[in-house]
Amino acid sequence: MYGTTKDELATTLQEIKDAGLWKSERQLTSPQSAHVTTNRAEALNFCANNYLGLADHPEVERAAAEALSEWGFGMASVRFICGTQSQHKALEAALSDFLGTEDTILYSSCFDANGGVFEVLFGAEDAIISDELNHASLIDGIRLSKARRFRYKNADMADLRTQLEAARDQGARRVVVVTDGVFSMDGYLAPLREICDLAEEFGAMVMVDDSHAVGFVGDGGRGTPEHFGVMDRVDILSGTLGKALGGASGGYISAHQEIVDLLRQRSRPYLFSNAVAPSVVAGSLKALEIARDSAEPRKVLQRNAELFRRLMTEAGFELLPGEHAIIPVMFPGEDGAREAGQVADAMLERGVYVIPFSYPVVPQGRARIRVQLSAAHSEDDVRSCVEAFVAAREEVGVRPAAPQG
Repeated sequence: MYGTTKDELATTLQEIKDAGLWKSERQLTSPQSAHVTTNRAEALNFCANNYLGLADHPEVERAAAEALSEWGFGMASVRFICGTQSQHKALEAALSDFLGTEDTILYSSCFDANGGVFEVLFGAEDAIISDELNHASLIDGIRLSKARRFRYKNADMADLRTQLEAARDQGARRVVVVTDGVFSMDGYLAPLREICDLAEEFGAMVMVDDSHAVGFVGDGGRGTPEHFGVMDRVDILSGTLGKALGGASGGYISAHQEIVDLLRQRSRPYLFSNAVAPSVVAGSLKALEIARDSAEPRKVLQRNAELFRRLMTEAGFELLPGEHAIIPVMFPGEDGAREAGQVADAMLERGVYVIPFSYPVVPQGRARIRVQLSAAHSEDDVRSCVEAFVAAREEVGVRPAAPQG
């Protein structure tokens, strides 16, 4: 009988609302872009992963539209049955060339990619050592493996060494260190050079989820391994086509040939999910082509992030330090979650769309509004965002942070 279950679920839902953790979905009534309309207002969009502004790029849209006629709407099959088109192979080859790897395998999402790699490669005799702030998809994927699990404090190399020693002392056959390239709630970059040094010392592999870096971090946009000069030292890369590379859907594992070959044989999300839709493949191919030659958009993105950080600091806001286009504006303390939510609502009324984050997504007392810059934002857009923050803070009655430094 559903009656009792219905009451229990209703109670749980009310508890979420009472705790101030209810996640509302604002509807966009326009394409994804730096400027959007929602069901409440027209707004500058500062909460999307559209780092290079390719989600509504006319060349990407044209490639996707043409693919509907040339390749059809959907694959209606998994890859190994009849779901592989020549353009799927072309996108995999293009990603491999871009990332400097031997081969790439496409998944319907990066969540699926991370969910399909660990069970195949790591068994009960192996060890997986994971950063404590890794993305949920990495955490869930690791849980599917029978490997022994170790966790180290975020970007803490002394603790990573301790966990590597523990894995070695327990006689692990195969060891992999797993980290996000960029930690999405903080905008921090993982110290990949030091991670690779430790991994090599202990004979471990390295896996990086570079979803919030591929396309725009590094001189050529090849992500955090390029940024830190370790492209030839990372064994497994996972990433997404749903952020800087067009913003649609799809993910990948890019790695050594033997790893990709085995994933094609045994990775369950790959074997049992429909292939990435033809229009998404074509649009992503064009987005990747554009990203390769996007030196100027990457510079614009960096300038926008630097301008936002400077203006917000001058206005008395507390920001987490960093160099990434993810910039958390902090609202610490017991009232921080309420304040962040009220400021975000007040900003939308002023035409700026941002999203607050609070516990359990971030630690208790560390609520924030995560601002994400795009190359599609103009300098006036950035200044308007800061002005909206200042006005919303005054309306809500939040005191400016103490001067930094």
